[in-house]
Amino acid sequence: MNTSRNTDMMIETKGKIMKQKTQLKMNNYVFLLPAAIIYLSTIVGPLFYSYYISFFKWNGISAKKFIGFQNYIQLFSADHIFKTALINNSIWIVLTLVITTIVALGLALILNKSFPGRTIFRGLFYFPCVIALIAVSIIWRWMYNPTIGFFNAFFKLIGSSYSQDWISNPETSLYAVFVASVWNGVGQTMILFLAGLQTVSKDSLEAATIDGANALKKFIYVTIPYLRETFIIVFATLIISAMKVFDIIQGLTAGGPNNATQMLPTYMYYQTFQYNNVGKGTTISCIMVLFMLIVIVPYIGFTTKNK
Repeated sequence: MNTSRNTDMMIETKGKIMKQKTQLKMNNYVFLLPAAIIYLSTIVGPLFYSYYISFFKWNGISAKKFIGFQNYIQLFSADHIFKTALINNSIWIVLTLVITTIVALGLALILNKSFPGRTIFRGLFYFPCVIALIAVSIIWRWMYNPTIGFFNAFFKLIGSSYSQDWISNPETSLYAVFVASVWNGVGQTMILFLAGLQTVSKDSLEAATIDGANALKKFIYVTIPYLRETFIIVFATLIISAMKVFDIIQGLTAGGPNNATQMLPTYMYYQTFQYNNVGKGTTISCIMVLFMLIVIVPYIGFTTKNK
């Protein structure tokens, strides 16, 4: 009799536990529902609608004309400006990953050391990040001015006859704009590296020192492995920001001269809002999304698969 009663109590207890777990799961879904609605309505819905529009020829006002994949085919086969923009975006990504990462990591390593005024220098290097990119464009436009700009004046001051139309010359304009972009954005990446450096174990560094490792070996074999998570975040954010670069280009060169600094976002803007080719402009944005997915998803998957 007691055994039967104990069995019934155990079954009743298990039933209550299962009911509590089910209720807890339902509560989790209820709490996630508002965020899911916002995400679906502002991200997923517009994304699919954009791909839908990319299959039409449309000026944004008159009736849409279905043309299938013609927008995609025309961009890759006959639009030389799109090809220029795609190449420029690829160059920008490579330069961002290499130069921005190296400069930001170098600054972080220096500013991670203890010395008087360290906090002030951290603030100074981060300060450009809080300046609006349009304001940055105005500042650097004056610095690149061929007659009264800082750079040409500097070369003249040191006795050199070298001068350059920095943002008017198709051969230098892209790299000149990139320098301004690095000045503006390197502080954000530096902060991420500084945060990552706080996770480096002092005991591991001391053990490496005792084993006779020099500064370079400690950096390669101790510091870098501890920064693995930071590198994942840094590379992902840099690739995304490089694909979306717009303000600094629009403010300094507007894609010129002769489309030498044209990027996918700026070309998308011109096609959509200047030329009223909404279907073609939307197609460019869809290609950008696909490109970022192709690059970012495998990268994050590869770098985190051994965790």
